[in-house]
Amino acid sequence: MKTKLTMLSLAVAIAALTGCSENKVQSHVEAEPTRQVENWPALTPAIAQDEDLEAQIDALLAKMTLEQKIAQMIQPEIRNITVAEMREYGFGSYLNGGGAFPYNNKHAMPADWVKLAEALYQASVDDSLDGSTIPTMWGTDAVHGHNNVIGATLFPHNIGLGAANNPALIESIAEITATEVLATGIDWIFAPTVAVVRDDRWGRTYEGYSEHPDIVKAYSRAIVKGLQGAPNKDFLGDNRVISTVKHFVGDGGTVDGDDQGDNIASEKALVALHAQGYVGGLEAGAQSVMASFNSWHGEKVHGSYYLLTQVLKERMNFDGFVVSDWNGHGQIAGCTNDSCAEAINAGIDIVMAPNDWKALYNNTLAQVKSGEIAHSRIDDAVSRILRVKLRAGLFDKPSPAKRPLAGNSDLIGAQAHRDVARQAVRESLVLLKNKGQLLPLMPNQHILLSGDGADNIGKQSGGWSITWQGTNNTNDDFPGGTSIYDGIKQQAEAAGGTVTLSEDGDFEHKPDVAIVVFGEDPYAEGHGDRATLEYKPSDKSDLALLKRFKQAGIPTVAIFISGRPMWVNPELNASDAFVAAWLPGSEGVGISDVILADKNGEAKYDFTGKLSYSWPKTPTQIVNYQDEHYDPLLPYGFGLSYADKNVLSDNLTEQIETPANLGSGVDLLVRSINKPWQGHLYSSAQNQAINANTHTLGGISYRTTDREVQEDAIQLLFDGSRSSGFRLASESYFREDISPSIPTDGALAFKVKIAAKPDKPVWIAMSCEGEADENGSCTAKVDIAEQLQAMPQAQWQSLSINLNCFKARGMDFTKTVVPFELATKGVLEIALSEIKISTDSTPTVSCD
Repeated sequence: MKTKLTMLSLAVAIAALTGCSENKVQSHVEAEPTRQVENWPALTPAIAQDEDLEAQIDALLAKMTLEQKIAQMIQPEIRNITVAEMREYGFGSYLNGGGAFPYNNKHAMPADWVKLAEALYQASVDDSLDGSTIPTMWGTDAVHGHNNVIGATLFPHNIGLGAANNPALIESIAEITATEVLATGIDWIFAPTVAVVRDDRWGRTYEGYSEHPDIVKAYSRAIVKGLQGAPNKDFLGDNRVISTVKHFVGDGGTVDGDDQGDNIASEKALVALHAQGYVGGLEAGAQSVMASFNSWHGEKVHGSYYLLTQVLKERMNFDGFVVSDWNGHGQIAGCTNDSCAEAINAGIDIVMAPNDWKALYNNTLAQVKSGEIAHSRIDDAVSRILRVKLRAGLFDKPSPAKRPLAGNSDLIGAQAHRDVARQAVRESLVLLKNKGQLLPLMPNQHILLSGDGADNIGKQSGGWSITWQGTNNTNDDFPGGTSIYDGIKQQAEAAGGTVTLSEDGDFEHKPDVAIVVFGEDPYAEGHGDRATLEYKPSDKSDLALLKRFKQAGIPTVAIFISGRPMWVNPELNASDAFVAAWLPGSEGVGISDVILADKNGEAKYDFTGKLSYSWPKTPTQIVNYQDEHYDPLLPYGFGLSYADKNVLSDNLTEQIETPANLGSGVDLLVRSINKPWQGHLYSSAQNQAINANTHTLGGISYRTTDREVQEDAIQLLFDGSRSSGFRLASESYFREDISPSIPTDGALAFKVKIAAKPDKPVWIAMSCEGEADENGSCTAKVDIAEQLQAMPQAQWQSLSINLNCFKARGMDFTKTVVPFELATKGVLEIALSEIKISTDSTPTVSCD
């Protein structure tokens, strides 16, 4: 297109080009669910049941004891099960949670993963204790490549892949992911996520391919085929893994984008919007489906017999197994993590019970014996599990260490795999603004690269990257990967240009052009939820950097890293070109392929990415393609190419409706450690940042645990050998001004659970203006030992300390370095959760 299009004509043209469904789909329809199963599609199974295989299932089932059957249905996590326990119980499966590694080693090599897989497999087929020889299987969250493994190829997150709109590419990505997973001895992947996101404030927005079900349905079919192989061809062969379509159903449509919240869509909207990914995935032969944390009209899906059994298994003819999400069964009314007949009766076949598996096993056994769970339901669940294992050849394949790809470290991050990831980066980029046709850039210029995302592979990879939340990573944790700076430097210098890296934008010689790489810090579910779509309302340092270059007359390119569309009008106004790069993964070099021209000034690759999510006009706008009153800033399907003229001016409104969260409080550890705070342990003179889900230093041990949802709490064990503590500190111990966010009559509040009464003082401290220690200045502390001694053991309790206690002892909140610290010289086992600064008029800890 050579002529400038109006936004309306552009939207119409894009709708035609992308072939979007003409059927209207709405964001939310508040109506009581009709529960008419005929609303759901009756599918023909992609894999027809085989009489011989079904006979094998019946024969196995007839020989199994009740104990063996229930063991097939319980799924523990690798940090909470030993080889001896696998030999004793013979669990049907196990998993590694995000950020969990073999032998608690973040830098475990493929051989270490295979070693653990082999040990647990051999224990599962050892019948000396449990009498069973049924092989176990290992499940993992490989959601954008084998993202838990150091050196693996990390592809763009799903939101970027949705912008590429290339199902064939998705199938290749899935096949590569399966290959790298098999190299570590793992059988089963918890992917794809097929959420159709309706509210971009949701912290899992980047896990969805699109706000429209058409892309999601096509992608689900492609990724299942890539992971499992084609039905009746290479299905679940030696180069394939079991896939999981998740999370059934409606996770992307919760009210206010609340993670694990309530979806109030009508049943017809639930089918038209949120179920289409399951149609595509099941038609491709997906063998497992993961239940969703969310509710539908107030009923938790994990406990919905209607959705899991009547709809999914009976109406949609799904004959694989349904696995729960992390302790999702414990959220059903009347259930706990260690007891939930309701989930199994509803249709859950494998219960993911990472921590409480032993109690759940025993309670489930008792519930079957009492008749609370019917024997027929157990037989149905185990039949489904055995059916998938037989289809996958797990009874016939050699053990994990002897499989064709096992232990082949050359497959992890192989160059051919990285080349496909680099292509995916190129195709995912969406050009939102290109004033004066600034892009592509001549590579032989003096280029200044700035912003905290310029040389930061962890930031560009986002959540679910080595660790669950994607935090506590450095570039060294991504060997073989390239940052955005690496790619630009390599290609520009090869063409005779110079590239200067200056994160804060300082320079000695004025550059010809500046590239600023900035955006959201990594997050995963829970922590990623936002109140509005305004980009960093309390931190405008990125905007200041863009404005500084603009005022200096330096042409400026903005590379925006994000897991969702955001309101960035000020940043758009301050930029000459603006690229939505999403979360590109480990191959940052793909960005330089597109934004840099060749030596002759010709584009090597054009921008082909198109928005698979509408871009908001205001911070509070919730907008989706084909809404009745559709008025985004940039429509679904928008994306400039180099042939297009710019459509965005420098005069977008920067007015917002409400102040930026003033006095709303500060989340310190809510579901996970919240940015910009980082966890540290110290013991005597030693101090270390926490970089994994488990960490030990001197006299203190740390691990994540569960209070209500996955890893939303931490557990600390002090052995009393020396003065030790846990603290939340700002990055590099630089001061943070949190005073604007502190509410009137604020308090430091937290949940606590103790395993034993403390015998020495237990200090809660806050520090400012530099690194704090026991003798440091600007450190204010309060002893809570008395309150802990009065608490019942093993029960969560709330504590709060009025901030005036800390102010009176010298704390300056304009210079906050450590907003929370817990320390003792005694023996103590304590769990903490939901640490925040909030309004609290009734403090429970006196500081008199």
